[in-house]
Amino acid sequence: MPDPSQIDQITERVERLLVRYEELMRTNTLLNQQIDTLTQERDSLKSRLGAARARVDALLERLPGEPGTSTVKPAFKTAASRGEA
Repeated sequence: MPDPSQIDQITERVERLLVRYEELMRTNTLLNQQIDTLTQERDSLKSRLGAARARVDALLERLPGEPGTSTVKPAFKTAASRGEA
């Protein structure tokens, strides 16, 4: 059977491990919150970019054609023109 000092050492080590575990769990929670926030921000930016591209394409469609051409090509490829959803 281990002597009392060895049990005290083991107890102290287990307590330190539990504190470290709790710290890591809090850090993990904060990182997951940051991931959620950044994911929402990315999705918002992608949506705004798509809308801006659509507006630019609409403006380009309204431009008068150059002599000898029948259509104006969009300045940017939209997700639909690239075959993406």
